[in-house]
Amino acid sequence: RWIQEVAPPRGMRQTRQPMSLQLYDTLTGTKAPFIPADPRHARVYVCGPTVYDYAHLGHARCYIVYDVLVRHLRASGMRVTYARNVTDIDDKIINRAAERGERPDELAARFTEAYREDMARLGNVAPNIEPKVSEHLPQIIALVQRLIDSGNAYAVDGDVYFAVESFEGYGKLSHRNLEAHEAGASGRLDADQTARKRHPADFALWKSAAQSEVGWDSPFGWGRPGWHIECSAMSMEHLGETLDLHGGGLDLVFPHHENELAQSEAATCKPFSRCWMHNGFVEVNKEKMGKSLGNFFTARELFRHIEPEAVRLFTMGVHYRAPLGFEFEEVDGKARFPGLEEAEKRLEYLYKTMLRLRELPAARIVPDGWVPDAIANFPAALDRALDDDLNMPVALAALSDLLASVNELCDAAMRKKGNAQQAVVDAAANAFGALEQSLGLGFQDAREVLMRIRDRRAEARGVSGAWVEQRIVDRTNARAAKDFEAADRVRVELAERGVELLDSPTGTTWQIS
Repeated sequence: RWIQEVAPPRGMRQTRQPMSLQLYDTLTGTKAPFIPADPRHARVYVCGPTVYDYAHLGHARCYIVYDVLVRHLRASGMRVTYARNVTDIDDKIINRAAERGERPDELAARFTEAYREDMARLGNVAPNIEPKVSEHLPQIIALVQRLIDSGNAYAVDGDVYFAVESFEGYGKLSHRNLEAHEAGASGRLDADQTARKRHPADFALWKSAAQSEVGWDSPFGWGRPGWHIECSAMSMEHLGETLDLHGGGLDLVFPHHENELAQSEAATCKPFSRCWMHNGFVEVNKEKMGKSLGNFFTARELFRHIEPEAVRLFTMGVHYRAPLGFEFEEVDGKARFPGLEEAEKRLEYLYKTMLRLRELPAARIVPDGWVPDAIANFPAALDRALDDDLNMPVALAALSDLLASVNELCDAAMRKKGNAQQAVVDAAANAFGALEQSLGLGFQDAREVLMRIRDRRAEARGVSGAWVEQRIVDRTNARAAKDFEAADRVRVELAERGVELLDSPTGTTWQIS
């Protein structure tokens, strides 16, 4: 890619101390420096999806947030071991498979692959480790037994529950008093299970099952793991007994992460995570997104209407801890997404700017030169914004200044007797490299993205790309024959269909106005 060819080596950005990153810690309720146990190596665990359906907009937002965190840490020179699990054993998977007449493991495998595809299209880097519940049953069973042996868990008729009253700090992550917990608050439990618990907030570590049901053998009997125990077992297996950062959506603070913390610290007598990070909800038309409200969108549904990278850019428009407002409306029976459409226009502007810089004629580039602040300082401004609790909206403001400055550079270079200084061109390319490295934006081929956006808009207006190309040929032939009246009629005809022609020394292209 051209950025890699002209930009200075990525290592040249690694001039700041990685410890300058400040993050809001859910446990303490304060923003504080992020300090891993090993200053050179961060071990990050993020709760992944339960794969019984396609990834939705909430998943997209969540994993983009932690992708930016991992990218930013690596850009600072820190080694990051990033683990993001897949829950492929769960009652929801079993029930969905039964509805569809599939085997649960096959359904889970299919949706796991779809999830990976969607994450890649969003520009998220793959985790270093992607542990699955199905591959960690021995570790889960061993941890349950460890909690029974320590007196923090008890068995009842094949079920095993964690005794919340045995752990003095229960409730410290969600800032809830144990007395305030309601019966059944432990999450994915059946009503008959709650009657056998010693305390209403006790939660299942192992759930018994009939021999005819999906399950595994264990010292406690045939069954399957509870929801919460899986992440403790998998994270400790791959990252150690104390994580540097544990992340997930705000909806996981209670009960999932609260229960993870309790069972892990009860088992190890060590802090489970040095930092707890949570991103905010997605609100659709000012209501929390949910299937029951009819405002639920999978990532794949949105990708049919909009560039996936525009979804990425859209999620960065508000701070990760704030609710992400998402609007949709129906116009003539077709869904429209105003916020995403605006984000796609900004993405289009980004790629047009990158393309302009890339295609500056070599004859217009002269040695040396003074680099404008918006270009020279962009990598540092990006670092400062992300150091402040991943403030992506501030980072995007710096990007806006960068794009304006690069376009001014290109405008000046293309004027009569104009030029661009090599130092400025190199600095701009380096800035775009920093953008991709830390925010994961601008990672695609510019021409391909712009053509997809153009063609999708043309199709929405009922305009055929082949028809436009033929009319451009007709116009070119008319101009060559000096029939300027006919050539102008073609231009007007295209304009009436929303097609804008762009003439240049290398030919005529088009876009949807």
